[in-house]
Amino acid sequence: MRFAAIETSTEWCSVALSLDGEIAAAERRAGHRHSEFALPMLESLFDSCKIKASELDAIAFGAGPGSFTGLRIACGLAQGLALARSLPVIGIPTLEALAEESGADRAVACLDARMHEVYYAALEKQGAWRYVVPAQCVAPDAAPPPPGDGWVGCGSGFAAFPAFLQNKISSVNPEIHPTAVAVARLAAPKLAAGEGVDPAAAAPLYVRDKVALTAKELASGVKSL
Repeated sequence: MRFAAIETSTEWCSVALSLDGEIAAAERRAGHRHSEFALPMLESLFDSCKIKASELDAIAFGAGPGSFTGLRIACGLAQGLALARSLPVIGIPTLEALAEESGADRAVACLDARMHEVYYAALEKQGAWRYVVPAQCVAPDAAPPPPGDGWVGCGSGFAAFPAFLQNKISSVNPEIHPTAVAVARLAAPKLAAGEGVDPAAAAPLYVRDKVALTAKELASGVKSL
């Protein structure tokens, strides 16, 4: 199977091509310029891998949670590429991609969600990733801890809140971020099992419903997403 993967849920812009099990990828820090970089980066991968978009079998994308704008960019780009070619689309949860990127079997995936909150889940690898604590947007001090020990922390939430679940974490790497390579790895068995959907049915996974701050919150210095 040949498919493209797109991940733009954080400050990183990441794209990949999975070609019969071999993955080629590119990424860069994009800030808020994902819409400017993502498609040219993907086109460059097509050129370097000597493949055309018309030869793809599916499109995968990082579905979220994460930056609202970034999620819409990844989903929209996936839909655009897929609609023109009648290809299935699959969204991969960002926190699963983050756990996959950690290389651990028990991962506390945590992204800075701004507004004094984090996107958080605890996942355990049992073939596929299984949620021990479901994905949620929560204040760090209100997060339910995962059971047991041996948890590895990963993601930008640990840079923003270094003490997050510190009694449960055996090691932490806040620099780990979700990548298109991880999205591709997780998407491959799902696509092979026929789990792709029609492009029109693809949608971001926001987790948080609140998209704006009140005037009082802005005045208090709370950062928006």
